[in-house]
Amino acid sequence: MDGQGRKHRILMVSDFFFPNFGGVESHIYYLSQCLLKLGHKVVVMTHAYGTRSGVRYVTGGLKVYYVPWKPFLMQNTLPTLFLTFPIVRTILIREKISVLHGHQAFSTLCHEALMHARTMGYKVVFTDHSLYGFADAGSIHMNKVLQFTLADIDLAICVSHTSKENTVLRSGISPQKVFMVPNAVDTAMFTPSPERLSCDEIVIVVISRLVYRKGADLLVEVIPEVCRLFPKVRFIVGGDGPKRVRLEEMREKFSLQDRVEMLGAVPHAQVRSVLISGHIFLNSSLTEAFCIAILEAASCGLLTVSTRVGGVPEVLPDDMIVLAEPSPEDMVLAVKKAIDMLPGIDPQVMHLRVSLNTLPELAAVHLQLTLSAIGSFSCKVACKFICID
Repeated sequence: MDGQGRKHRILMVSDFFFPNFGGVESHIYYLSQCLLKLGHKVVVMTHAYGTRSGVRYVTGGLKVYYVPWKPFLMQNTLPTLFLTFPIVRTILIREKISVLHGHQAFSTLCHEALMHARTMGYKVVFTDHSLYGFADAGSIHMNKVLQFTLADIDLAICVSHTSKENTVLRSGISPQKVFMVPNAVDTAMFTPSPERLSCDEIVIVVISRLVYRKGADLLVEVIPEVCRLFPKVRFIVGGDGPKRVRLEEMREKFSLQDRVEMLGAVPHAQVRSVLISGHIFLNSSLTEAFCIAILEAASCGLLTVSTRVGGVPEVLPDDMIVLAEPSPEDMVLAVKKAIDMLPGIDPQVMHLRVSLNTLPELAAVHLQLTLSAIGSFSCKVACKFICID
């Protein structure tokens, strides 16, 4: 409820939602759950996933419309511009929506819903979760679409200061309409192992989509060199994608079957059990607006080694993360530094520090910004952002 005691009805729209796994999907789900607990009505609109079509209810009474359209590329629906209008209009009217909240710049369903909602006079909010370039053909096309759909929105939210700067430059939207709200994790779900792991064998965990953007090719070069330099190091790799074949080939080429365990796709409910089996979390992304996986690993007490890209340096303080340039040599040096730091790392202390960055408080900030879009609060809302000390 807002300051006047009114309940609001919020429609979340994105091509990316469960049962697909990823940072955007988790963000929408947990934000929706927190808003429901605050007494507001939240509805999610996404496309069908396999046989999952129609209206479904998930935890907490969250209503999800799985619109019967199939994705055609990278979980995105085919851009139709106007063919989505009837279903968007039906949901907006049926659910008596007061504000539409779109997520992710390369979600075609999000862009079309934003355009149709503004056409009908609804208030709209957009959250950007990724970074884009300016020079290649794909980025130029995407930035033109962004300029068109964000021209008339009420406000935008970005997950890091780097992401905010990137979105403002790409879309041409006024910086005064763009706010930074960092991601958060449910620290009750990501707790460290009750017993501290022995350092006789160092386990490095990688959980990521195995695609080019997530630095899978970098892993192919880093893992053999780390295994050569540190005989007591073992890797656990969770995730799936087109680059998994390269990692399997690397494991065969260097005879690392006993030191590199490939888990395949890991359901979100099992991520903690994988994380707490390791000492170090390795993130090799080539571009990242925030990287919520780093927060999940830190909440489980793991020391993080990551590439210094995008908004990653904003996620954790320097004593909880070792940053490196996205090159094999620098990544190997960062892993060596992290191994040397391990004796001084207390997983329980790391978990407590991450716990300061709570989902309910950040959801309240999201809500305050959303309500400012519909006039319940001033747009010059004062937001208190939670930082990890």
